[in-house]
Amino acid sequence: MGSSLSSLGTNGSIIVPGLGDIPESCVACVFLYLTPPEICNLARLNRAFRGAASADSVWETKLPHNYQDLLEFVPPERYQNLCKKDIFALLSKPLSFDDGNKVGALQEVWLDRVTGWVCMAISARAMAITGIDDRRYWNWIPTEESRFHTVAYLQQIWWFEVDGEVNFPFPAGVYSLYFRLHLGRFSKRLGRRVCNYEHTHGWEIKPVKFELSTSDGQQASCEFCLDETELDDPHGDHKHRYWVEYKVGEFMVNGAEPTTGVRFSMKQIDCTHSKGGLCVDSVFIIPSDLRDHKRRGSMK
Repeated sequence: MGSSLSSLGTNGSIIVPGLGDIPESCVACVFLYLTPPEICNLARLNRAFRGAASADSVWETKLPHNYQDLLEFVPPERYQNLCKKDIFALLSKPLSFDDGNKVGALQEVWLDRVTGWVCMAISARAMAITGIDDRRYWNWIPTEESRFHTVAYLQQIWWFEVDGEVNFPFPAGVYSLYFRLHLGRFSKRLGRRVCNYEHTHGWEIKPVKFELSTSDGQQASCEFCLDETELDDPHGDHKHRYWVEYKVGEFMVNGAEPTTGVRFSMKQIDCTHSKGGLCVDSVFIIPSDLRDHKRRGSMK
């Protein structure tokens, strides 16, 4: 005979155990297998769940093993005496950082709020762009469509080259690097988004070459025609009116070195024709598995 989980009350009524009877330590063990948003939602159930949802032992597993390196980008007074849950909340917001080569808030790093993985964005202003100081070729455009509030707009040039680099204590894992680009110039008119392709030309003639390399010798490269029309797109505008993220490649971090250096570039230096009408926003470096999580619908 199995034992019953119910018991009798003082008036003879049957008392059935509920969620409030689960020990906080048991709830904390379950939370180790849940995502931070799921933990925060369950914390509203009762006192035991709320207590387990604040346990350092739970949130320690959600933070990257080298989260202390990320805290170096934050003034000490902002994280001193914080519990692990609050440290996770702090690091899940974009943090500006300077790796010694840049000035200003041109690079940001943050933890993905679902996975706790490290993500990074690098502004076009942090890159070396050929001809950027000559307004005949390039202009800086303020916009709300960039996390850095400014993008580089190319009017026309023959030698197109954009280079950048970053040194950072990436946690061990596999990362993908993307350039975020937009054909044409966009603006708002009467509250509506309007795109202008007056200067857009030359990108269909020859592809742009994208490259990345790391301080430990890894390399990747690829080529894309930025204005190539897809055969199954009757309107030929699949790359117009939208920001497109071009994947350059992947690199692996094994955690053996304190920091990993990453160099990246895109270029089209065939001077037989000019090209123009392109917005350069930023470079993203994110864990390679992160987008698979999004496609599976496990991320919001």
